[in-house]
Amino acid sequence: MLARVWSAAIVGIDAVKVGVEVDVSGGLPNIVVVGLPDTAVQESRERVKAALKNAGFAFPVRKIVINLTPADLRKEGPSFDLPISVGILAASEQLDAQLLGDYLFLGEVSLDGSLRPVAGVLPIAAAAKNLGIVGLVVPADNAREAAVVKDISVYGFKHLEEVADFLARPEKYKPVELNAQKKLERCGSTCYAGSLPKYADLKDVKGQAHARRALEIAAAGGHNLIFVGPPGSGKTMLARRLPGILPPLSFPEALQVSQIHSVAGFLKDKGSLITERPFRSPHHSASGPSLVGGGSFPRPGEISLAHRGVLFLDELTEFKRNVLEYLRQPLEDGFVTISRTRQSVVFPAQFTLIASTNPCPCGYFGDPIQPCTCSPRQREQYWAKLSGPLMDRIDLQVAVNRLKPEEMIQQSTGEDSQSIRARVIAARDRALQRFQNEPTVNCNAEMDSSHLRHFCQLDDATRNLIEGAIRKLGLSARAMDRILKVARTIADLAGEDSLKSVHVAEAIQYRTIDRMQ
Repeated sequence: MLARVWSAAIVGIDAVKVGVEVDVSGGLPNIVVVGLPDTAVQESRERVKAALKNAGFAFPVRKIVINLTPADLRKEGPSFDLPISVGILAASEQLDAQLLGDYLFLGEVSLDGSLRPVAGVLPIAAAAKNLGIVGLVVPADNAREAAVVKDISVYGFKHLEEVADFLARPEKYKPVELNAQKKLERCGSTCYAGSLPKYADLKDVKGQAHARRALEIAAAGGHNLIFVGPPGSGKTMLARRLPGILPPLSFPEALQVSQIHSVAGFLKDKGSLITERPFRSPHHSASGPSLVGGGSFPRPGEISLAHRGVLFLDELTEFKRNVLEYLRQPLEDGFVTISRTRQSVVFPAQFTLIASTNPCPCGYFGDPIQPCTCSPRQREQYWAKLSGPLMDRIDLQVAVNRLKPEEMIQQSTGEDSQSIRARVIAARDRALQRFQNEPTVNCNAEMDSSHLRHFCQLDDATRNLIEGAIRKLGLSARAMDRILKVARTIADLAGEDSLKSVHVAEAIQYRTIDRMQ
Protein backbone atom coordinates (compact mmCIF):
# COMPACT_ATOMS: atom_id res chain seq x y z
CA MET A 1 0.00 0.00 0.00
CA LEU A 2 1.12 3.58 -0.71
CA ALA A 3 0.93 6.45 1.81
CA ARG A 4 2.03 10.09 1.58
CA VAL A 5 2.98 12.28 4.52
CA TRP A 6 3.97 15.96 4.34
CA SER A 7 7.13 17.34 5.87
CA ALA A 8 9.46 20.25 5.03
CA ALA A 9 13.11 21.12 4.43
CA ILE A 10 14.99 24.36 5.09
CA VAL A 11 16.76 26.27 2.30
CA GLY A 12 18.45 29.30 3.85
CA ILE A 13 15.75 30.50 6.27
CA ASP A 14 12.89 29.52 3.94
CA ALA A 15 10.86 26.31 4.03
CA VAL A 16 10.20 23.97 1.12
CA LYS A 17 7.37 21.43 1.30
CA VAL A 18 8.61 17.85 1.13
CA GLY A 19 6.46 14.83 0.37
CA VAL A 20 7.38 11.58 2.16
CA GLU A 21 5.97 8.74 0.03
CA VAL A 22 6.09 5.26 1.56
CA ASP A 23 5.31 2.12 -0.42
CA VAL A 24 5.04 -1.25 1.35
CA SER A 25 4.98 -4.12 -1.15
CA GLY A 26 5.92 -7.76 -1.59
CA GLY A 27 9.52 -8.81 -1.95
CA LEU A 28 12.57 -9.44 0.15
CA PRO A 29 12.56 -7.41 3.41
CA ASN A 30 14.46 -4.21 2.73
CA ILE A 31 14.20 -0.45 3.32
CA VAL A 32 15.26 1.91 0.54
CA VAL A 33 15.35 5.71 0.92
CA VAL A 34 15.59 7.79 -2.28
CA GLY A 35 15.34 11.51 -3.06
CA LEU A 36 18.82 12.90 -2.20
CA PRO A 37 18.89 11.95 1.51
CA ASP A 38 21.99 12.77 3.55
CA THR A 39 23.61 10.39 6.05
CA ALA A 40 21.25 11.38 8.90
CA VAL A 41 18.20 10.63 6.73
CA GLN A 42 19.68 7.33 5.57
CA GLU A 43 20.28 6.33 9.20
CA SER A 44 16.61 6.98 9.99
CA ARG A 45 15.86 3.52 8.59
CA GLU A 46 17.38 1.87 11.64
CA ARG A 47 16.05 4.44 14.13
CA VAL A 48 12.49 4.16 12.81
CA LYS A 49 12.59 0.36 12.70
CA ALA A 50 13.65 0.08 16.35
CA ALA A 51 11.32 2.89 17.46
CA LEU A 52 8.20 1.31 15.93
CA LYS A 53 8.97 -2.06 17.48
CA ASN A 54 9.69 -0.62 20.93
CA ALA A 55 6.57 1.54 20.77
CA GLY A 56 4.39 -1.53 20.34
CA PHE A 57 3.74 -1.34 16.58
CA ALA A 58 4.32 -4.13 14.08
CA PHE A 59 7.12 -3.34 11.66
CA PRO A 60 6.23 -4.75 8.19
CA VAL A 61 8.70 -7.44 7.16
CA ARG A 62 8.38 -6.54 3.48
CA LYS A 63 10.04 -4.31 0.92
CA ILE A 64 9.67 -0.63 1.89
CA VAL A 65 10.52 2.18 -0.54
CA ILE A 66 10.62 5.70 0.89
CA ASN A 67 10.70 8.53 -1.66
CA LEU A 68 11.38 12.13 -0.59
CA THR A 69 10.04 14.67 -3.09
CA PRO A 70 11.10 16.86 -4.83
CA ALA A 71 13.86 14.45 -5.75
CA ASP A 72 16.38 17.16 -6.73
CA LEU A 73 16.33 18.88 -3.30
CA ARG A 74 18.89 17.73 -0.75
CA LYS A 75 17.24 16.37 2.43
CA GLU A 76 19.28 16.53 5.59
CA GLY A 77 18.88 16.10 9.33
CA PRO A 78 16.80 13.82 11.57
CA SER A 79 13.55 15.82 11.22
CA PHE A 80 12.21 13.28 8.69
CA ASP A 81 12.16 10.45 11.27
CA LEU A 82 8.59 11.22 12.37
CA PRO A 83 7.01 11.56 8.89
CA ILE A 84 8.76 8.36 7.80
CA SER A 85 7.42 6.54 10.88
CA VAL A 86 3.88 7.82 10.27
CA GLY A 87 4.17 6.93 6.58
CA ILE A 88 5.17 3.33 7.36
CA LEU A 89 2.30 2.94 9.85
CA ALA A 90 -0.18 4.33 7.30
CA ALA A 91 1.16 2.23 4.43
CA SER A 92 0.94 -0.89 6.61
CA GLU A 93 -2.65 0.08 7.61
CA GLN A 94 -1.85 0.45 11.30
CA LEU A 95 -3.35 3.94 11.48
CA ASP A 96 -5.94 5.99 9.65
CA ALA A 97 -4.44 7.99 6.77
CA GLN A 98 -7.42 10.32 6.44
CA LEU A 99 -5.76 13.33 8.11
CA LEU A 100 -2.29 12.93 6.63
CA GLY A 101 -2.89 15.45 3.84
CA ASP A 102 -3.78 18.28 6.25
CA TYR A 103 -0.83 18.11 8.63
CA LEU A 104 2.92 18.55 8.36
CA PHE A 105 5.13 16.27 10.49
CA LEU A 106 8.58 17.06 11.90
CA GLY A 107 10.67 15.36 14.55
CA GLU A 108 13.50 13.04 15.46
CA VAL A 109 12.57 9.62 16.84
CA SER A 110 14.49 7.87 19.62
CA LEU A 111 14.82 4.10 19.74
CA ASP A 112 12.13 3.86 22.43
CA GLY A 113 9.62 5.80 20.30
CA SER A 114 9.95 9.13 22.10
CA LEU A 115 10.22 12.33 20.05
CA ARG A 116 13.24 14.62 20.21
CA PRO A 117 13.33 18.32 19.15
CA VAL A 118 14.85 19.39 15.84
CA ALA A 119 16.17 22.65 14.39
CA GLY A 120 14.34 24.89 11.92
CA VAL A 121 10.76 24.39 13.16
CA LEU A 122 9.92 28.11 13.38
CA PRO A 123 10.58 29.06 9.72
CA ILE A 124 8.66 25.95 8.64
CA ALA A 125 5.71 26.99 10.82
CA ALA A 126 5.89 30.52 9.39
CA ALA A 127 5.67 29.12 5.85
CA ALA A 128 3.15 26.34 6.59
CA LYS A 129 0.05 28.37 5.78
CA ASN A 130 1.39 29.30 2.35
CA LEU A 131 2.26 25.64 1.81
CA GLY A 132 -1.41 24.66 2.19
CA ILE A 133 -1.01 23.07 5.63
CA VAL A 134 -3.71 23.14 8.33
CA GLY A 135 -1.51 22.20 11.28
CA LEU A 136 1.87 20.98 12.47
CA VAL A 137 2.69 17.84 14.44
CA VAL A 138 6.03 18.29 16.21
CA PRO A 139 7.90 17.07 19.31
CA ALA A 140 6.59 18.61 22.53
CA ASP A 141 9.86 20.52 23.02
CA ASN A 142 9.33 22.30 19.69
CA ALA A 143 5.63 23.07 20.20
CA ARG A 144 6.00 26.50 21.81
CA GLU A 145 8.52 27.52 19.18
CA ALA A 146 6.11 26.67 16.35
CA ALA A 147 3.10 28.16 18.18
CA VAL A 148 4.66 31.62 17.87
CA VAL A 149 3.18 31.75 14.37
CA LYS A 150 -0.45 32.81 14.22
CA ASP A 151 -3.25 31.11 12.25
CA ILE A 152 -1.69 27.65 12.32
CA SER A 153 -2.60 24.77 14.65
CA VAL A 154 0.36 23.22 16.42
CA TYR A 155 0.26 19.89 18.27
CA GLY A 156 3.20 18.78 20.40
CA PHE A 157 3.72 15.14 21.40
CA LYS A 158 6.31 13.21 23.37
CA HIS A 159 5.85 9.73 21.89
CA LEU A 160 4.86 7.95 18.69
CA GLU A 161 1.89 6.38 20.47
CA GLU A 162 0.44 9.86 21.09
CA VAL A 163 0.84 10.78 17.40
CA ALA A 164 -1.00 7.61 16.34
CA ASP A 165 -3.76 8.29 18.86
CA PHE A 166 -4.09 11.89 17.59
CA LEU A 167 -4.55 10.69 14.01
CA ALA A 168 -7.20 8.23 15.18
CA ARG A 169 -9.06 10.67 17.51
CA PRO A 170 -8.08 14.28 16.67
CA GLU A 171 -11.03 15.74 18.61
CA LYS A 172 -9.38 14.55 21.83
CA TYR A 173 -6.47 17.00 21.48
CA LYS A 174 -6.23 20.78 21.52
CA PRO A 175 -3.53 22.81 19.75
CA VAL A 176 -0.88 24.66 21.73
CA GLU A 177 -1.88 28.26 22.49
CA LEU A 178 0.69 31.00 22.88
CA ASN A 179 0.43 34.78 22.68
CA ALA A 180 4.00 35.57 21.68
CA GLN A 181 3.34 39.26 21.04
CA LYS A 182 2.24 39.84 24.65
CA LYS A 183 5.32 38.04 25.88
CA LEU A 184 7.45 40.27 23.67
CA GLU A 185 5.75 43.41 25.01
CA ARG A 186 6.35 42.28 28.61
CA CYS A 187 10.02 41.62 27.96
CA GLY A 188 10.64 44.66 25.76
CA SER A 189 10.96 47.17 28.57
CA THR A 190 13.10 45.05 30.89
CA CYS A 191 15.26 42.61 28.90
CA TYR A 192 18.85 43.17 27.85
CA ALA A 193 20.27 41.48 24.76
CA GLY A 194 22.12 38.23 24.42
CA SER A 195 23.78 36.68 27.45
CA LEU A 196 24.83 40.01 28.97
CA PRO A 197 23.95 40.49 32.64
CA LYS A 198 21.19 42.97 33.47
CA TYR A 199 23.62 45.00 35.57
CA ALA A 200 25.77 45.94 32.51
CA ASP A 201 24.78 49.59 32.84
CA LEU A 202 26.39 52.69 31.38
CA LYS A 203 26.37 54.33 34.80
CA ASP A 204 29.34 52.06 35.63
CA VAL A 205 31.45 53.85 32.99
CA LYS A 206 33.45 56.77 34.37
CA GLY A 207 34.08 59.78 32.17
CA GLN A 208 34.24 59.20 28.37
CA ALA A 209 31.42 61.64 27.60
CA HIS A 210 32.32 61.74 23.89
CA ALA A 211 32.28 57.92 23.60
CA ARG A 212 29.00 57.67 25.52
CA ARG A 213 27.43 60.18 23.15
CA ALA A 214 28.63 58.16 20.14
CA LEU A 215 27.16 55.02 21.68
CA GLU A 216 23.78 56.76 22.09
CA ILE A 217 23.85 57.90 18.45
CA ALA A 218 24.76 54.38 17.27
CA ALA A 219 21.83 52.90 19.20
CA ALA A 220 19.35 55.51 17.97
CA GLY A 221 20.23 55.19 14.29
CA GLY A 222 21.68 51.67 13.97
CA HIS A 223 25.08 53.12 12.96
CA ASN A 224 28.37 51.21 12.89
CA LEU A 225 30.92 52.35 15.47
CA ILE A 226 34.61 51.85 16.21
CA PHE A 227 36.45 52.80 19.41
CA VAL A 228 40.19 53.46 19.15
CA GLY A 229 42.27 53.94 22.28
CA PRO A 230 44.97 52.59 24.60
CA PRO A 231 44.51 49.49 26.78
CA GLY A 232 42.28 50.02 29.81
CA SER A 233 40.55 53.13 28.47
CA GLY A 234 37.12 51.45 28.56
CA LYS A 235 36.51 50.50 24.90
CA THR A 236 35.21 47.00 25.59
CA MET A 237 33.29 48.12 28.66
CA LEU A 238 31.46 50.75 26.58
CA ALA A 239 30.71 48.37 23.70
CA ARG A 240 29.28 45.68 25.96
CA ARG A 241 26.80 48.17 27.38
CA LEU A 242 25.28 49.03 24.01
CA PRO A 243 22.56 46.31 24.22
CA GLY A 244 21.19 47.95 27.36
CA ILE A 245 20.25 51.13 25.47
CA LEU A 246 18.90 49.54 22.28
CA PRO A 247 15.13 49.75 21.62
CA PRO A 248 13.08 46.56 22.04
CA LEU A 249 12.43 44.25 19.11
CA SER A 250 9.16 44.64 17.27
CA PHE A 251 7.18 41.45 16.72
CA PRO A 252 8.15 41.09 13.01
CA GLU A 253 11.80 41.63 13.95
CA ALA A 254 11.62 39.10 16.79
CA LEU A 255 10.02 36.55 14.48
CA GLN A 256 12.73 36.95 11.84
CA VAL A 257 15.54 36.80 14.41
CA SER A 258 13.98 33.69 15.94
CA GLN A 259 13.74 32.03 12.52
CA ILE A 260 17.47 32.53 11.92
CA HIS A 261 18.36 31.10 15.34
CA SER A 262 15.94 28.23 14.77
CA VAL A 263 17.69 27.29 11.52
CA ALA A 264 21.02 27.44 13.36
CA GLY A 265 19.61 25.10 16.04
CA PHE A 266 19.78 27.59 18.91
CA LEU A 267 16.10 27.55 19.91
CA LYS A 268 15.81 23.99 21.24
CA ASP A 269 16.33 25.00 24.85
CA LYS A 270 15.55 28.72 24.67
CA GLY A 271 11.76 28.92 24.74
CA SER A 272 9.48 30.08 22.00
CA LEU A 273 10.64 33.48 20.80
CA ILE A 274 13.79 35.59 21.06
CA THR A 275 12.71 38.76 22.83
CA GLU A 276 16.13 40.40 23.14
CA ARG A 277 18.32 41.90 20.45
CA PRO A 278 21.21 39.52 19.67
CA PHE A 279 24.73 40.38 20.81
CA ARG A 280 27.43 38.31 19.08
CA SER A 281 31.11 38.64 19.94
CA PRO A 282 33.26 36.19 17.93
CA HIS A 283 36.94 35.72 18.80
CA HIS A 284 39.52 37.30 16.50
CA SER A 285 40.60 33.83 15.36
CA ALA A 286 37.23 33.40 13.57
CA SER A 287 37.32 32.40 9.91
CA GLY A 288 35.50 34.16 7.09
CA PRO A 289 32.82 31.45 6.64
CA SER A 290 32.14 31.44 10.39
CA LEU A 291 31.34 35.15 10.15
CA VAL A 292 29.21 35.23 7.00
CA GLY A 293 27.94 31.65 6.98
CA GLY A 294 28.80 28.71 4.81
CA GLY A 295 29.30 24.98 4.62
CA SER A 296 28.44 22.50 1.91
CA PHE A 297 24.81 23.16 2.80
CA PRO A 298 24.94 26.77 4.00
CA ARG A 299 24.10 27.71 7.55
CA PRO A 300 23.92 31.25 8.98
CA GLY A 301 27.12 32.78 10.33
CA GLU A 302 27.78 35.33 13.06
CA ILE A 303 26.57 38.31 11.02
CA SER A 304 23.19 36.66 10.43
CA LEU A 305 22.93 35.53 14.04
CA ALA A 306 23.47 39.22 14.90
CA HIS A 307 20.60 40.31 12.60
CA ARG A 308 18.67 43.24 14.16
CA GLY A 309 21.25 43.25 16.94
CA VAL A 310 24.95 43.86 17.51
CA LEU A 311 28.11 42.25 16.13
CA PHE A 312 30.99 43.18 18.44
CA LEU A 313 34.51 42.67 17.08
CA ASP A 314 36.92 43.26 19.95
CA GLU A 315 40.56 43.82 18.97
CA LEU A 316 39.54 44.46 15.36
CA THR A 317 43.08 44.70 14.02
CA GLU A 318 43.85 41.21 15.34
CA PHE A 319 41.39 39.73 12.82
CA LYS A 320 42.91 38.63 9.53
CA ARG A 321 42.47 41.22 6.80
CA ASN A 322 40.82 38.79 4.36
CA VAL A 323 38.29 37.86 7.07
CA LEU A 324 37.36 41.50 7.66
CA GLU A 325 36.90 42.01 3.93
CA TYR A 326 34.05 39.46 4.07
CA LEU A 327 32.05 42.13 5.94
CA ARG A 328 32.09 44.77 3.23
CA GLN A 329 29.15 43.57 1.15
CA PRO A 330 26.84 42.67 4.10
CA LEU A 331 27.53 46.04 5.76
CA GLU A 332 26.35 47.78 2.59
CA ASP A 333 23.46 45.53 1.54
CA GLY A 334 22.07 44.15 4.81
CA PHE A 335 22.14 40.55 3.58
CA VAL A 336 24.67 37.95 2.49
CA THR A 337 24.40 35.53 -0.42
CA ILE A 338 26.12 32.16 0.01
CA SER A 339 26.65 30.41 -3.32
CA ARG A 340 27.52 26.76 -3.62
CA THR A 341 27.56 24.35 -6.55
CA ARG A 342 24.22 22.79 -5.61
CA GLN A 343 22.39 25.82 -4.25
CA SER A 344 22.52 29.52 -3.45
CA VAL A 345 20.86 30.95 -0.32
CA VAL A 346 20.36 34.43 1.08
CA PHE A 347 20.62 35.17 4.81
CA PRO A 348 19.54 38.48 6.38
CA ALA A 349 22.42 40.43 7.96
CA GLN A 350 21.12 43.82 9.06
CA PHE A 351 23.32 44.30 12.11
CA THR A 352 25.11 47.11 13.94
CA LEU A 353 28.88 46.63 13.88
CA ILE A 354 30.70 47.73 17.03
CA ALA A 355 34.49 47.38 16.99
CA SER A 356 37.38 48.30 19.23
CA THR A 357 41.11 48.42 18.64
CA ASN A 358 44.34 49.85 19.95
CA PRO A 359 45.99 52.67 17.97
CA CYS A 360 49.20 50.68 17.41
CA PRO A 361 50.81 47.30 18.25
CA CYS A 362 52.03 48.45 21.68
CA GLY A 363 48.73 50.27 22.26
CA TYR A 364 50.05 53.66 23.39
CA PHE A 365 50.42 55.80 20.26
CA GLY A 366 49.24 59.31 21.14
CA ASP A 367 48.97 58.54 24.85
CA PRO A 368 50.11 61.51 27.01
CA ILE A 369 51.62 59.31 29.74
CA GLN A 370 52.89 56.03 28.30
CA PRO A 371 55.29 56.51 25.36
CA CYS A 372 54.72 54.51 22.17
CA THR A 373 57.51 52.05 21.30
CA CYS A 374 56.31 51.32 17.75
CA SER A 375 58.05 52.55 14.62
CA PRO A 376 56.08 54.39 11.90
CA ARG A 377 56.43 51.30 9.72
CA GLN A 378 54.92 49.08 12.44
CA ARG A 379 51.96 51.44 12.87
CA GLU A 380 51.45 51.53 9.12
CA GLN A 381 51.40 47.73 8.88
CA TYR A 382 49.08 47.56 11.89
CA TRP A 383 46.45 49.82 10.32
CA ALA A 384 46.89 48.24 6.90
CA LYS A 385 44.69 45.40 8.15
CA LEU A 386 41.73 47.81 7.97
CA SER A 387 41.11 48.71 4.34
CA GLY A 388 39.77 52.09 3.29
CA PRO A 389 36.48 50.64 1.97
CA LEU A 390 35.86 48.90 5.31
CA MET A 391 36.53 52.05 7.34
CA ASP A 392 34.29 53.96 4.92
CA ARG A 393 31.41 51.79 6.10
CA ILE A 394 31.93 52.62 9.78
CA ASP A 395 29.83 55.71 10.50
CA LEU A 396 31.22 56.66 13.93
CA GLN A 397 34.97 56.59 14.56
CA VAL A 398 35.76 57.62 18.11
CA ALA A 399 39.04 58.12 19.96
CA VAL A 400 38.77 56.85 23.55
CA ASN A 401 41.48 58.47 25.65
CA ARG A 402 42.98 57.35 28.94
CA LEU A 403 40.99 58.51 31.97
CA LYS A 404 42.40 61.33 34.04
CA PRO A 405 43.40 60.45 37.64
CA GLU A 406 40.52 62.48 39.10
CA GLU A 407 38.08 60.62 36.82
CA MET A 408 39.41 57.22 37.94
CA ILE A 409 38.85 57.88 41.63
CA GLN A 410 35.56 59.75 41.41
CA GLN A 411 32.64 58.12 43.24
CA SER A 412 29.81 59.69 41.25
CA THR A 413 28.26 57.67 38.43
CA GLY A 414 27.26 58.72 34.95
CA GLU A 415 23.81 58.67 33.40
CA ASP A 416 22.25 55.22 33.58
CA SER A 417 21.25 53.08 30.59
CA GLN A 418 17.53 53.34 31.28
CA SER A 419 17.52 57.13 30.83
CA ILE A 420 19.58 56.93 27.64
CA ARG A 421 17.39 54.13 26.32
CA ALA A 422 14.29 56.32 26.70
CA ARG A 423 15.87 58.94 24.41
CA VAL A 424 16.94 56.25 21.94
CA ILE A 425 13.41 54.83 21.75
CA ALA A 426 11.96 58.32 21.22
CA ALA A 427 14.43 58.97 18.38
CA ARG A 428 13.67 55.59 16.78
CA ASP A 429 9.93 56.25 17.01
CA ARG A 430 10.43 59.60 15.28
CA ALA A 431 12.39 57.87 12.51
CA LEU A 432 9.82 55.08 12.12
CA GLN A 433 7.05 57.64 11.76
CA ARG A 434 9.06 59.30 9.01
CA PHE A 435 9.54 55.92 7.28
CA GLN A 436 5.93 54.75 7.65
CA ASN A 437 5.60 54.55 3.84
CA GLU A 438 9.01 52.84 3.52
CA PRO A 439 8.49 49.28 4.84
CA THR A 440 12.08 48.21 4.08
CA VAL A 441 13.65 50.96 6.27
CA ASN A 442 13.72 50.48 10.05
CA CYS A 443 16.32 53.05 11.11
CA ASN A 444 18.38 55.90 9.69
CA ALA A 445 21.38 53.69 8.91
CA GLU A 446 19.26 51.79 6.38
CA MET A 447 18.41 54.83 4.25
CA ASP A 448 19.53 54.82 0.61
CA SER A 449 20.29 57.75 -1.72
CA SER A 450 16.64 58.46 -2.50
CA HIS A 451 15.80 58.66 1.19
CA LEU A 452 18.72 61.02 1.80
CA ARG A 453 17.47 63.37 -0.91
CA HIS A 454 14.01 63.37 0.61
CA PHE A 455 14.72 63.37 4.35
CA CYS A 456 18.10 65.13 4.56
CA GLN A 457 17.62 68.38 2.66
CA LEU A 458 20.35 70.95 3.36
CA ASP A 459 20.46 74.74 3.41
CA ASP A 460 23.35 76.68 1.85
CA ALA A 461 25.35 76.99 5.09
CA THR A 462 25.15 73.27 5.82
CA ARG A 463 26.03 72.40 2.23
CA ASN A 464 29.14 74.58 2.41
CA LEU A 465 30.11 72.92 5.70
CA ILE A 466 29.97 69.44 4.17
CA GLU A 467 31.83 70.56 1.05
CA GLY A 468 34.65 71.92 3.20
CA ALA A 469 34.83 68.67 5.18
CA ILE A 470 35.04 66.62 1.99
CA ARG A 471 37.94 68.71 0.71
CA LYS A 472 39.84 68.74 4.01
CA LEU A 473 39.32 65.10 5.04
CA GLY A 474 39.26 63.56 1.55
CA LEU A 475 35.92 61.85 2.20
CA SER A 476 34.33 59.55 -0.35
CA ALA A 477 30.75 59.80 -1.57
CA ARG A 478 29.84 56.90 0.70
CA ALA A 479 31.38 58.65 3.71
CA MET A 480 29.39 61.79 2.91
CA ASP A 481 26.15 59.78 2.78
CA ARG A 482 26.96 58.25 6.14
CA ILE A 483 27.63 61.68 7.63
CA LEU A 484 24.14 62.72 6.54
CA LYS A 485 22.62 59.59 8.10
CA VAL A 486 24.39 60.25 11.40
CA ALA A 487 23.31 63.90 11.28
CA ARG A 488 19.72 62.79 10.73
CA THR A 489 19.96 60.63 13.87
CA ILE A 490 21.45 63.51 15.87
CA ALA A 491 18.52 65.67 14.77
CA ASP A 492 16.07 62.95 15.85
CA LEU A 493 17.70 62.81 19.29
CA ALA A 494 17.28 66.57 19.50
CA GLY A 495 13.63 66.35 18.42
CA GLU A 496 14.29 68.35 15.23
CA ASP A 497 12.47 67.74 11.93
CA SER A 498 15.10 69.35 9.69
CA LEU A 499 18.88 69.09 9.52
CA LYS A 500 20.89 72.01 10.80
CA SER A 501 24.55 72.91 10.64
CA VAL A 502 25.09 71.92 14.27
CA HIS A 503 23.86 68.37 13.56
CA VAL A 504 26.11 67.98 10.53
CA ALA A 505 29.10 69.50 12.35
CA GLU A 506 28.78 66.93 15.15
CA ALA A 507 28.46 64.11 12.61
CA ILE A 508 31.66 65.24 10.86
CA GLN A 509 33.55 64.96 14.17
CA TYR A 510 33.07 61.19 14.02
CA ARG A 511 34.94 60.80 10.68
CA THR A 512 38.42 61.82 11.82
CA ILE A 513 40.07 58.39 12.32
CA ASP A 514 39.61 56.99 8.82
CA ARG A 515 43.34 56.22 8.54
CA MET A 516 45.09 56.65 11.90
CA GLN A 517 48.79 55.87 11.63
